[in-house]
Amino acid sequence: MSRAQSGEVDTGSPQDCAANKRVYRVIIAAVLLAAGAASAAPALPKLGRPANPSDVAKFDISIPPDGTGLPAGSGSVTQGAEVYAAKCVVCHGANGAGTPSGDRLSGGIGTLNTANPIKTVSSFWPYATTLFDYIRRAMPITNPQSLENDEAYAVTAYILSFDNIVPKDAVLDATSLPKVQMPNRNGFVNWEPRLLKP
Repeated sequence: MSRAQSGEVDTGSPQDCAANKRVYRVIIAAVLLAAGAASAAPALPKLGRPANPSDVAKFDISIPPDGTGLPAGSGSVTQGAEVYAAKCVVCHGANGAGTPSGDRLSGGIGTLNTANPIKTVSSFWPYATTLFDYIRRAMPITNPQSLENDEAYAVTAYILSFDNIVPKDAVLDATSLPKVQMPNRNGFVNWEPRLLKP
């Protein structure tokens, strides 16, 4: 009876085993080499560049409620009416009444605690500085950050005049804007004290 018939496996001679080990080692080395080459793939393309301070400053334009960092410039209600007619009315409508494509900006004062609250600049926003910040940063929606500081002050004044938050002869700047009292100034809960409690 042969080894094959008896179920025995022919492992060959010791020389054959040594040769097989060498072949396996070469195969393993080739696989490891290929894996290493794949992990050492070419570096990603050199896209962009590190942001320098002047680049960062263009986007570091946040204005907090107290008005810290408001830019130089000023704008009147009258000037704001012109800017609004040219750049805002198409979305927000005459006198801030809103359109199907743009939010309503005026009216709604006293409606927030009713069955049909109307959230507008006049009824909801607690700070005029936040309105200025939003206008300067995000409006007009088709060309954000395109308004000059004077235009942003002027449009802010004009919008605030819709519901007589500022008088029709108001001029807003870095000094006067933080002093504007919004109707809903005290309608928000101050979260800071809760953070300080143990």
